[in-house]
Amino acid sequence: MEKIIRHLKNSEHVLVTSHVNPDGDAIGSLLAMGLSLDALGKKTTFYNKSKIPTVYRFLPYLERIVSKIEGRNREFDTVIVLDCGNLQRVGDLFQSPNLFLRFPVIINIDHHITNTYFGDLQLIDTTACATAEIVYRLIREMAVPVDKAIATCIYTGIFTDTGSFRFSNTNKAAFEICNEMVSVGVDPYNVAKNVYGTYSLGRIKLLNMALDSIELSYNGKLSMMTVTRRMLDETGTQPEDVDGLIHYARRIQNVKIAVLLQEYRNEGKTSDTSPKSKKIGGKKKFHVSLRSDGTVDVATIAADFGGGGHHTAAGFNTESSISDLKNRIFNLMFDV
Repeated sequence: MEKIIRHLKNSEHVLVTSHVNPDGDAIGSLLAMGLSLDALGKKTTFYNKSKIPTVYRFLPYLERIVSKIEGRNREFDTVIVLDCGNLQRVGDLFQSPNLFLRFPVIINIDHHITNTYFGDLQLIDTTACATAEIVYRLIREMAVPVDKAIATCIYTGIFTDTGSFRFSNTNKAAFEICNEMVSVGVDPYNVAKNVYGTYSLGRIKLLNMALDSIELSYNGKLSMMTVTRRMLDETGTQPEDVDGLIHYARRIQNVKIAVLLQEYRNEGKTSDTSPKSKKIGGKKKFHVSLRSDGTVDVATIAADFGGGGHHTAAGFNTESSISDLKNRIFNLMFDV
């Protein structure tokens, strides 16, 4: 941590980013880290490739997050990558072959057990309840005062990544830090109201379709839910509305692993009949989310597919026909 703090204090322009399709921890950590660098007098750019989900738009200074860097890459002397097990999770920002010429120093801050330890400096703690916990400790070590804005972001990151303190990653620090953030001025009711309070009619219809899609493995230990682009189109919902649906599949009695297959929506395409979707062999792009009851390490499963995550929550991206993908995943149950 000392090397990271020393480097940040000597930096001039820092790019702070987190993974695509960001959750509360990714967004909260990004904002808290960026605002703390502002407090140190650094020029700071907040970046995330994806559209920010509606439920997190109550967070302070969200308008600072840009989705395009354009021609300014060479201005940065430091990049902080938050809540990412590997660089690919950031998106195409890191696809250039001249990446390391553009970004002299990459700092990797994360809590995922499958982190590849990329970058020049790493701050990784797999025992942390959320990346926001690690960011909180870093901010304290840098002697940055935690104001209400930073506190709200840290609280939201921890609150959401622990499933409102219901998940197995909930630790003592989660309660201690969140209690401190409340003392700074965070309103827990307001955070919970925004994150979990209301659903659109479209999301309720999407939930109904997703529940109808659930399939069980032959032994009843794996449940699989599918969300297609057509389902999103028919309900008028967005990919962000899929967040949390997997928990319905996870709560089925005797299920050890819950799986959510989410077909990616191509920008500008609104139907499964688009030319891009009609690939040879019927291959499409999916994000696969995995959740475990704790008896199965889904991070290992995700790693076999090129993904990563935690013991009880992980995921990966893949390109496949839906039938082949389902067969591959259902075959996992022969080992459970």
